[in-house]
Amino acid sequence: MPETVLFETEQDLSRDAVAEYLHTFADSIASGGDVTLRAGDQSVTLDPPAQVEFEVKAEREGPADGDGELSIEVELEWPENATGGDATGGALEIE
Repeated sequence: MPETVLFETEQDLSRDAVAEYLHTFADSIASGGDVTLRAGDQSVTLDPPAQVEFEVKAEREGPADGDGELSIEVELEWPENATGGDATGGALEIE
């Protein structure tokens, strides 16, 4: 299935700035309305349904015998025109 990137941005931020952004994003998701992502002259507005597939991944990229790059990726995914669905998998905990 082909992938079309609707919005993408990357920037260096402090941990506090990332936390503030994630809090704002979480509030937007919790409100049940549209979510608008905006950076510079690009923006996209999406309307996530009540149930989404939620993926969290921690990974390391790089050589096995040297320094690499660590990342935490968070993804929400749902079918276009979705209205709901069943959650699957174990409960995610963040400590």
